[in-house]
Amino acid sequence: MSVKIDNLKNKEDMKQFLKLPWKIYKDNPYWIPPLLSEVKNTLDTKKNPFWEHAKREIFLAKKNDEVVGRIVATIDDNHNNFHQEKTGFFGFFECVNDFEVARLLWDKSKNWLKINKMNIMRGPASPSLNDECAFLLEGFDKSPTIMMPYTPPYYLELAEKYGFKKAKDLYALLKKTEDGIPERIEKIVERIKKKTKVRIRHFDMKNYKRDIQFLKDIYNSAWEKNWGFVPMTDKEIDLAAKKFKQFAEPELNLFAEIDNKPIGVSVTIPDINQVLKKLNGKLGLIGILKFLYYKKKIDGTRSLIGGVKKEYRNTGIIAVLYYETTMNAVRLGYKWGELGWNLEDNDLINSFDMAIGGKIYKKYRIYEMEI
Repeated sequence: MSVKIDNLKNKEDMKQFLKLPWKIYKDNPYWIPPLLSEVKNTLDTKKNPFWEHAKREIFLAKKNDEVVGRIVATIDDNHNNFHQEKTGFFGFFECVNDFEVARLLWDKSKNWLKINKMNIMRGPASPSLNDECAFLLEGFDKSPTIMMPYTPPYYLELAEKYGFKKAKDLYALLKKTEDGIPERIEKIVERIKKKTKVRIRHFDMKNYKRDIQFLKDIYNSAWEKNWGFVPMTDKEIDLAAKKFKQFAEPELNLFAEIDNKPIGVSVTIPDINQVLKKLNGKLGLIGILKFLYYKKKIDGTRSLIGGVKKEYRNTGIIAVLYYETTMNAVRLGYKWGELGWNLEDNDLINSFDMAIGGKIYKKYRIYEMEI
């Protein structure tokens, strides 16, 4: 029976779309089931403000009436306007180990992007580089942290056989608490503090909206030159802040201030994936009780954001933020932290992360092709 590719049409199709990963990763001990409701909301054009400036087409691959693959093709106007290019993305890619299925899924996405006058297809981005993105390249024997992907090795083979070329590799570094901070880094941090007169404070939960506004301002200044970066809209940052607020640790979310003005920010969150692993994609009453129980047992963190406004880039203040975050994580009892993802060619941040004891333990790859 031949493979058939169809647009997602109804609720039953969406249900099959959402459940496919359970088939792909069956018996894989490292995969973390996502919350089904979260994936559904991410794709919902009414609930996710990303779709106010983007559009998508969802495809399912079926063989003998059984779903064997899925993909979402996306065009983000904000990305293309910001970078002055015509790039479309594919994401939410899941597929059985069958090149014919993968080929047809990518063909469908490519054709839709071409119809919409795109020149490049890049991915995976689900749905953007501000969300979960890339295929896992190294580190298949470890579970992913929150908002990081886990994909089987054969996805790389399928992509390269189809004709995709590497666009960029991403690194994740592991920092173990027990390794401490090298003494020379502590001395450097102290010198930077004296020289810049920087003050570090944590997020004020009583003034959360004010601090989120500070974060928006710093984020869109600090990352503007990064490859693939697209400024998040106020609504997108508000939604992310609302999600993370429920399990945020104020002492792991820090501002750097000079003359009482926030000029840098560092956001680190507990690795909620350790809890999601216990929920099997569902958050009903039992799921909530499990969440509250296992949340107390989380022993690791992931650094999501770290940056300073462009006029303070060469001051070393980012080192102070990372140092203070690490010290607070130690006090809170966390045993390890993941730093990243980092762009492979961001030598400054990679060198610093390694200088404080981080070791590259996972790599990811984003692919692209001219269409």
